[in-house]
Amino acid sequence: MADMLSTGVSGLLASQIGLSTVSHNVANVNTDGYSRQVVSFGARLPEGQAGYYVGTGVNTVAVQRAYSEFLNSSLWSASSGQGRASTMAGLTAQLNNQLAGSSNLQTSLDSFYGAVQDMANAPSDAASRQVLLARAGGLATTFRALSGQFSQLSGQIQQQIGDTVDAINVDTQSIAKLNEKIRSFSSTEGMPPADLLDQRDALVKKLAGEVGISVVPQNDNTISVFAGNGQALVTGTEAHALGTAANVYDATRVEVVGAGSGNVISGRIGGGALGALLDFRSNVLDPARIQLGRAAQAMASAFNAQHAQGVDLHGDVGGQFFAAAGPTVQGASTNNGNGTVSASITDIGALGAKEYVLSFDGTAWSMRDTSGNAVALGGSGTSADPFTAAGLSLVVGGGASAGDSFRVQPSRDAAASFAVTIDQPDKIAAAAPFVVAAGAGNTSSAIARASIADGSDPALLNASSIVFSSPTSYSIDGGPAQTFTAGQPIVHNGWSMQLDGAPQAGDSFSLKANSNAQGDNANALMLGKVANLGVLDGGVTSTGRAYSQLVGQVGSAGALAKDELTTQTAVYNQAMGAQQSVSGVNLDEEAANLVRYQQAYQASAQVISTANSIFNALLGAVRS
Repeated sequence: MADMLSTGVSGLLASQIGLSTVSHNVANVNTDGYSRQVVSFGARLPEGQAGYYVGTGVNTVAVQRAYSEFLNSSLWSASSGQGRASTMAGLTAQLNNQLAGSSNLQTSLDSFYGAVQDMANAPSDAASRQVLLARAGGLATTFRALSGQFSQLSGQIQQQIGDTVDAINVDTQSIAKLNEKIRSFSSTEGMPPADLLDQRDALVKKLAGEVGISVVPQNDNTISVFAGNGQALVTGTEAHALGTAANVYDATRVEVVGAGSGNVISGRIGGGALGALLDFRSNVLDPARIQLGRAAQAMASAFNAQHAQGVDLHGDVGGQFFAAAGPTVQGASTNNGNGTVSASITDIGALGAKEYVLSFDGTAWSMRDTSGNAVALGGSGTSADPFTAAGLSLVVGGGASAGDSFRVQPSRDAAASFAVTIDQPDKIAAAAPFVVAAGAGNTSSAIARASIADGSDPALLNASSIVFSSPTSYSIDGGPAQTFTAGQPIVHNGWSMQLDGAPQAGDSFSLKANSNAQGDNANALMLGKVANLGVLDGGVTSTGRAYSQLVGQVGSAGALAKDELTTQTAVYNQAMGAQQSVSGVNLDEEAANLVRYQQAYQASAQVISTANSIFNALLGAVRS
């Protein structure tokens, strides 16, 4: 009867463990990352009798979690993709909202050129000129406001990068500590507690949402975790922190580094929120800031060039109307020499949307764009013979050391400085500077047009007479004969005259200052045409078109991010569903198990009670 009692007790204890496990599952039905636990039972070895064996009960072999390594790995990968997509979608939506908000640049451009047209209709009207200056101020404010919003978003991203790195470090520390506990339990108990494994997996899932990772299980039940580029985050019981450091060229821009090595790994981090922040900064926000700066530079360059072709109400040549900053140059913090680099724009039509790094190897200078592509340099880099490349002029000075480098940003900060330089309505150069007339006795149909070639020439507005002695020879104000080449301008006293048609011997043309600057609108009409004038990209992209390209590229990035979020959310939900189908707690199933174990418990108790009754009967029989 002792064997029967032992067998009943084993069943009772096994059922009790089953009931405890079921109650644990039910209690944790809403615990994030919890895996359903399952009890494994095994029959005890039987006792041999004469020619047969008698069972001796049941052993509880293990309490294990329902787990699939493949499904968990898939969930971690999906978590990384969703974390990246969610962050990218939020950032691109914020940038799109900035472009579509009250600081809409296209609206300001339309208002400004509308005011230019109104002034052209009434060039002597002080009110229309005042309105034009007000609209110009509004345009400048819009450029600066958009630039400020982009800068604010950039600062927000720097903060988010730092916060995300801090969160990653906290999680990797926690994973390393759990690794230590799990290894300790494994060595003493033979296997780790399922709840600790769940806690670690939940942290790995959270970490995957923060940065793309790969997980490598180890033989001692610990795991090693690596960032997407192979940077170790956790190895065994040791966590390897990430850190942030100032960009080598820009102290306000943070980069992600390995805290131990100090090596910059920003360009090698892919998934998760951190990957999205770095990707958005480099591939969406930076290009948007550059494109806005290019639009500002194009506006200032084109409008100023045409404004300088006219005269104001006082008969003075038009001065600069808008101002926009040129390229900025930043020396690397690692530079050892005292070299300097200055940059300016020489051909805005050749100015691209790239930024560059100018490097010195101890003997020669070389330049690459930020994508790593080599850029050919012309010139020698001196002030007399500057380096030329991509529409830029670069002058190097001082004594650079081997390995020194400088980053050249042609346009990124241009919009932040965009401003109106004219503060008086009568300074707007709406009139043509010259009156050009053909001689009454001209026999050809040639027409002369004059423009300003050098507004600083003191004799610019002096009257001049051009007389042709032959179709290929002319003199100015009775001076020596000069050769005329069809298609080539005649340049004198800071003005440039172009002839449409072939002159004949005896033809003459007179040029004098415009004395009707008060009512003339010739240059105002030309200023209105600047709205559609190709300036950038070899003279095919206007300021408005450049802004439209900016809106298009940001809008495209936002649409792609939105689609990616939809896709990644579906992938995540599918991965979560698959993982939960194995590891999740099903209350209906647990209710069935509860009844099953309860019945087994009651039956085992009845076995014990029966064994006790039989044993008592035997004792009674012996006593009697």
